[in-house]
Amino acid sequence: MVVTVTVMSVDVTPELPEPGPRRPAQLAVVPPLAARRLVVLGDSTAVGLGDPLPRRGGWRGVGPLVAAALGVEAGGYLNPSFAGARMRCVLTQQVPAALAHRPDVALLVAGMNDTLRPDFDAARIAADLTEVIRRLKDAGTTVLPVRFHDHSKVFRLPASLKRALSARVAELNAAIDEVVAREGVACLDLARLPGAYDLTSWSVDRLHPSELGHRMLASGFTALLADAGFAVPEPVSLTCSGGVEPSATGHVGWLVLKGIPWLWRRGREFLPYAAVIMWKSFRTR
Repeated sequence: MVVTVTVMSVDVTPELPEPGPRRPAQLAVVPPLAARRLVVLGDSTAVGLGDPLPRRGGWRGVGPLVAAALGVEAGGYLNPSFAGARMRCVLTQQVPAALAHRPDVALLVAGMNDTLRPDFDAARIAADLTEVIRRLKDAGTTVLPVRFHDHSKVFRLPASLKRALSARVAELNAAIDEVVAREGVACLDLARLPGAYDLTSWSVDRLHPSELGHRMLASGFTALLADAGFAVPEPVSLTCSGGVEPSATGHVGWLVLKGIPWLWRRGREFLPYAAVIMWKSFRTR
């Protein structure tokens, strides 16, 4: 007897759910960093010259404006900068105080005084700037230096002196560019600030920013800090308030007591270099 067996195939493929809308992956939201401690390093611009406070209350300037924007309280703010400081001064005299303060953020405005000295050395400035940045970064600080505008466009000079100063600033900026690229830090380019060459951005001496100029600096710094992930709860306003508009008498007094003596000192130091530029220009012609 022949028995026929029928084998039935069973489909064991699991049923797939009907396609439908996919829910987007939940991304972790990183809260902005809070800057509790701020230090400002550098020269007379870092001090705040050009932005006087009422009742001879000293200078305000970029530092306090950035501190207010970041919500840094009085005890968290430090400014060991001083007029005439060069990059080496920042390294040897200001950085130790900054490190003791344990800042979250350090602003650095230095280098222009170096351009006016007979011993100007771009390589040495670059080495000092590198050390400044590395010491602060090793302490966990976000460092923001600046590269400079062509100050000969602001400060009226004879053509030969203008070329000499422009050449020095270009050397300085090349050194700064090399350092910030190598160290991987952001840098505020003063020449790219809107209105950087407008006279309203400068005080009567044409050497230091006016209140508006300091506000522009502060706005530029805080924009870079926002890009770096810091909270900026009170953005810097470009509307001048709280400072003092120097009077005509104040203008004259400053020029006689401060401005002309400064120009005389720096001019004597800068003229030998300018004479070389003049001679090279004459030979080219």
